[in-house]
Amino acid sequence: MPGLVLQALAREQAAPLRLGFTVTRKIGNAVARNRARRRLKEAARLFFAEHPTAGVDLVLIGRGETARREFSALREDLSRALAKARLS
Repeated sequence: MPGLVLQALAREQAAPLRLGFTVTRKIGNAVARNRARRRLKEAARLFFAEHPTAGVDLVLIGRGETARREFSALREDLSRALAKARLS
């Protein structure tokens, strides 16, 4: 997806959802990386509040577009990535 990369690992069904967030130094300085990370966290918080998920570990990786992308488009990227991974 343009706004993020999703990595997923299935676990036992009863295990709670675990989320990780990372943004590399390629994205920019600390301010840009933290902005991208905060946006990923908020998009994930809103998505999983509406769609509870268990039994999976997820890592959301910020891309160059993460900090600049419109927030609704970022949320759509997350939704499409999870659907593609068959997790939503």
